[in-house]
Amino acid sequence: MTVQGRGSGSGTDVLIRKVDSHLATLRTGLHGPELELAEELARCLRELVVATAHSSAADRGLVRAAVHYFVLRRESRGKLLPVRSLAAAQRVVNKAVRQLGRTDLLVEAPRRDRSAPDPALR
Repeated sequence: MTVQGRGSGSGTDVLIRKVDSHLATLRTGLHGPELELAEELARCLRELVVATAHSSAADRGLVRAAVHYFVLRRESRGKLLPVRSLAAAQRVVNKAVRQLGRTDLLVEAPRRDRSAPDPALR
């Protein structure tokens, strides 16, 4: 009799569906560099979910936390609970990537369009 691990396949599928569903929602309201960042975060998270499907519980928990941080953006209630930015999600995802030793998956900030003037140079 073989003992199977706790449903890693279904847990993996659930996390990937959450990422894909959230990305679909973001696609309706984001454009340009913000959308590029959201898509890159989603790609990275999908890859981490698959890569850690059979890893330790700690590694899977780290990835699950990063997915939830990306997906569960709080609604703004005045100045008390601001909506989480994609930049904040990027920091969380990149921290998980570093902890897992997968620096090949680091999410870089999207490059600005060269035709648009850089506001910092004004």
